[in-house]
Amino acid sequence: MCLRWRGQNAGNKAFEPLISSGCARGAAGQYHGLMKLIVSALAALLLASSPLTAQTLEADMKQAAGAYERKDMATAVRIWKTWAGKSNAEARTLLGAMYWSGEGVPRDHKEAARLYLQAANQGYARAQNDIGFMLGFGEGIPPPDDIEAYKWLTLAIKGYTDKNQDRLVQARKDLATLARRMSPAQISEAERRAKAFKPTP
Repeated sequence: MCLRWRGQNAGNKAFEPLISSGCARGAAGQYHGLMKLIVSALAALLLASSPLTAQTLEADMKQAAGAYERKDMATAVRIWKTWAGKSNAEARTLLGAMYWSGEGVPRDHKEAARLYLQAANQGYARAQNDIGFMLGFGEGIPPPDDIEAYKWLTLAIKGYTDKNQDRLVQARKDLATLARRMSPAQISEAERRAKAFKPTP
């Protein structure tokens, strides 16, 4: 899963996963390749930035970013696991990305999906994008579900801001790809679920 530093905005945290598909065939490979490139770039940017607050969470996330940049995956995973265990949506998403790619932990798409879904249910747009991608364009874990994929991508698009313009464009492309293979009844149900969604703590 690709991660990207974007600064604080609208209640979301510093990192954001990058989703790209274009088409189902070859999407996962492209996705995996972009992950390493963008995580390195965002970690460097994160290290260079000054936090607005001296909160323990912010300090820990910077420490994890530095560890990732140094290829100290054990430290990065340890910190993200700690905060994921405290129900932090950003940490859950970052840890999910590690499980998706198999960096620092055994590659486990089931665990990645579990973490993404937890963060998505908290209303974290990047996690919503991630789980939507996995459901619509993944490798079979979790099982494909176009209705749920459409729902999560719709919510991610709604949650993205002007600072997420590139993510927004790609999510819209993914949504359009899904729509082309869905029936009107399926799209209607997905939109109903998206409208009824309420984030959980």
